[in-house]
This record gives sequence, structure tokens and C-alpha cells, in this order.
Amino acid sequence: MNDETQVIVFGGGCFWCTEAVVERLKGVVSVDSGYAGGDVEDPTYEQVSSGRTGHAEVIRIEYDPAVLTLHDLLSVFFTTHDPTTLNQQGADMGTQYRSIILYTTEEQRQECEKFIKDLEVSKTFSQPIVTEVKPLEKFYEAEEYHKRYYDNNADKPYCQVVINPKLAKLRQKYSKLLK
Repeated sequence: MNDETQVIVFGGGCFWCTEAVVERLKGVVSVDSGYAGGDVEDPTYEQVSSGRTGHAEVIRIEYDPAVLTLHDLLSVFFTTHDPTTLNQQGADMGTQYRSIILYTTEEQRQECEKFIKDLEVSKTFSQPIVTEVKPLEKFYEAEEYHKRYYDNNADKPYCQVVINPKLAKLRQKYSKLLK
């Protein structure tokens, strides 16, 4: 991370989906899939998938706020996953698929909490938002085969059925933010 960039961590279900969406945004310097929010040191995918480590599948985003604001990043995040389902995104169920934001600065915490409050006041969603907002304590990188999963496996059924609709929504609603 350099002086001009910031880091924030999002969990919006399967990290393959959130990574595929966020890495297409202007101002994103890097996106790393991994695990955070749990209590096991250096967990493996198998351990996290068991639901017993407390970790969520997340992406660590390094971005340039002069190019991509946190507000825009949050807008994309809340549009491309369901922040109202507790411990679930589509068919993926378990605490590892929870909606979570792990901030790295106090300013990020305040902006995230205000953003969520504004969504609730405007009744953007018909159900309450269950997204957790917590400080980032530790981030563990996922195994190599998870990185850039969509770009390396776009022909796989999961990518076509689950990720492609998210990317279509991204292109439709946020074309001005795309690289």
C-alpha cells in the first residue's frame, strides 16, 4: 500500500463473486481473495468451509480514493450481493458467506455505518441489512487456485450461472466506474 491508496475488506458471499466484480473497477489497485474475521491462525479453505473457524470468505481491496471513492465502492458492493440474508448468499450457506465489511481506518468505519443507515432509511431493501462492520484484525490470503477464479474459469457453470449475472448488473448500473 502506498500513501495514496487505502485498503478495505469486503465479504459478500463467495469470494470468487466479489473479486470478479471489484477487480473491474477503475481505481482498484489490487484485489486478493482470502479469509478474515475468525479466530484460527492461517486457515485453509477446507477449515473455513467447515464454518468452524469464524472466518468469512473475503476480498482485500487496495484502491485509490482519488479515482474510486469509498461511497462508489460501497454502492457496487451493496448492489452486487444480498446484505439482508444472514450467513447466506444464494445457495452458499454458513457463516463463511456472511456479509461483512472490515475497515482499516476510523473514517472508513464512519462512512460504512452512515452508508448502511442511509440504505435503511431509504428502505432500499425490504428486509433489514445484516452486514457486519468491524475493524480488520488479520487477513489471510486464499490458496492460489482461488485467485482470479472467474478470469481463469469463466466457462465453468458456477461462473456462468452465479457470477455472470452480477457482472451484467455491474455493467448495466455502474459502467462509468469500469476500467
